Amino acid sequence: MLDWSDTEPAVATVRSLAPRRQAVLARLEPARQEPADQSGLGAIDRAGGRVSVDDKRMINCRADVNQLLPLKYRWAWEKYLSACNNHWMPTEVSMQADIALWKSRDGLTDDERRAIKRNLGFFAASESLVANNIVLAIYRHLTNPECRQYLLRQAFEEAVHTHTFQYVVESLGLDEGELFNMYREVPSITDKAAWALKHTQHLDDPTFRTGTPEHDQAFLRDLVAFYVVFEGMWFYTGFAQILSLGRRNKMVGIAEQYQYILRDESIHLNFGIDVINQIKIENPHLWTPDFQEELRGMLREAAELEAAYGRDTMPRGFLGLNAALCEQYMHFITNRRCAQIGLPPVFAEAENPFPWMSEAMDLKKEKNFFETRVIEYQNGGALSWD
Repeated sequence: MLDWSDTEPAVATVRSLAPRRQAVLARLEPARQEPADQSGLGAIDRAGGRVSVDDKRMINCRADVNQLLPLKYRWAWEKYLSACNNHWMPTEVSMQADIALWKSRDGLTDDERRAIKRNLGFFAASESLVANNIVLAIYRHLTNPECRQYLLRQAFEEAVHTHTFQYVVESLGLDEGELFNMYREVPSITDKAAWALKHTQHLDDPTFRTGTPEHDQAFLRDLVAFYVVFEGMWFYTGFAQILSLGRRNKMVGIAEQYQYILRDESIHLNFGIDVINQIKIENPHLWTPDFQEELRGMLREAAELEAAYGRDTMPRGFLGLNAALCEQYMHFITNRRCAQIGLPPVFAEAENPFPWMSEAMDLKKEKNFFETRVIEYQNGGALSWD
């Protein structure tokens, strides 16, 4: 018969070594640890060391998220500064010419009025949807303080954009209920809002946590849905419609405000793309072939929804714009966004049917594009898209 008493010292030794073994494994396999508090509201670690640049990460960071310095992603801080320098408020833009034109019996065609109202209806709710996503989902799970600093500024800008549509609706005397409820009442707008919401609803669940490949991909998918699709694709059809009117000296006040929104959205888009690409660098295991194909399918579906929206807003076209050209523009934009996040193109190569949009983005001048007033938004520096 075996004498198990001889094994007791060895068992005791193994047990005593267990905590040290776990500590070694924790250092060798940090991915198996639970991330530190990511809210910045947890108990203070009185024994915690100072944060170094190498401690910082986009997601699942174990460094103190309250410590802004030292900066790791200077591009995020530069975008925050650029956004602050590009400050504007909608009430600084005169709406007198727009009011007169809107009230004029022959000032605008029925098709132009339909497109303007549909456009305002889409944007009025969309800016709030984006802001909700920033505050309820992205901010919680993006664990880098300089990126969070930019998100705070972006959230304010989304509020300014929502203010813009309230200001336009009030100035023109439009039906508030009709405009602000279009995202629930007009199918082509509802379909886009519902598509976007399905990509973020589970992320604002209090129990949702990043830290697994499945959840990290869910968060990355959310970033693509809102930054690449919502702000980087869907907004651009609306910009083209309103800026086209402005180029023909119609609704110049709204067009001026859209120009400032477009400038803001350009920085939003570039920030989102930088975040997506940085997460890919730090977490290459997430960027699987299947996940890439899923994202390409998302972009294709989003482009199709936008084509349907174009047909709804411009059933007959106006001012050189029509639904077919807007669909071509969306194919061009979609392929461009694919290239920016490292995906193969979704559509066959398409030319940009609206090259003048680049001119509309050019604000490096003393007066705005439509020369309705001098702008003095900057605090020492020229307006820039860089």
